[in-house]
Amino acid sequence: MRFTYAEALTDPAYMAPLAQAAEAAGYDSFLVPDSVAYPEVSDSTYPFTPDGSREFLEDKPFIEPFALISALAMVTDRIRFTISVLKLPIRHPLHTAKLASSAAVLSDNRLTLGVGVSPWPEDYAITGTPWEDRGRRMDECIDIVSNLLDGGFHEHHGEVYDMQSVKICPVPTERVPILIGGHSGPALRRAARLDGWIHGGGEDDLDAIIERLHVLRREAGKAEEPFEIQVISPEAFSVDGIKRLEEKGVTEVIVGFRWPYVVGPDTEPLQDKIDALERFAETTMAACRD
Repeated sequence: MRFTYAEALTDPAYMAPLAQAAEAAGYDSFLVPDSVAYPEVSDSTYPFTPDGSREFLEDKPFIEPFALISALAMVTDRIRFTISVLKLPIRHPLHTAKLASSAAVLSDNRLTLGVGVSPWPEDYAITGTPWEDRGRRMDECIDIVSNLLDGGFHEHHGEVYDMQSVKICPVPTERVPILIGGHSGPALRRAARLDGWIHGGGEDDLDAIIERLHVLRREAGKAEEPFEIQVISPEAFSVDGIKRLEEKGVTEVIVGFRWPYVVGPDTEPLQDKIDALERFAETTMAACRD
């Protein structure tokens, strides 16, 4: 089992010392969220909070993921950085590939690219992106980004994008894993075809989702290939719970030590955050690795 440390919606000055502390404590990955803008008026509901509220996001600091990863890579050596998840269809895939490649190169192949469609219609409206074709757009974006990250020339002629043969430089020396976030049927089917799936939390039946992923992997002829399943679960906070998750096929647990869905600024001191991540590493993580 691998372990991802998640801390977000907090003082940007905390990010570097937290990444360094997580690396020193033995975590495998550091989670980096994505948000473009906060609309003043919205009737959308957030799918991963108990009441669907979005107000906890207002005035919370989000650093652009590729910029943050590139900065954190300069002060760490080993820990990976997982974007969970990049709202891919509202960005141009060529630009996304260039940003992802740059972050992967600067971090020496430590980028895991989690992508999703975004649950917010407002993200599409404010970027001038049609909401209705988001699924098709998502699939084409994944194709373009993954091919350009692999290096060499790539052209694309689809329903949404038409791109002449181009390549980008530099590209990472190792393949960038692309994981899919989202709990919908289309999201799970995409994940089954790619490198893995990232759980968004919430109250959906995690066991049913994992079993559905296994079925989809078998149907796609991918059951024997490596596949990542990263989850947020209360079971990740005990050794027995982690063993149960591992038996179900989970490869990485995402753990955080503060309830993030709170309106207003994060007032927890940096040292308290470091103490919490270190306690978990010294107890639960250490016991799992003995």
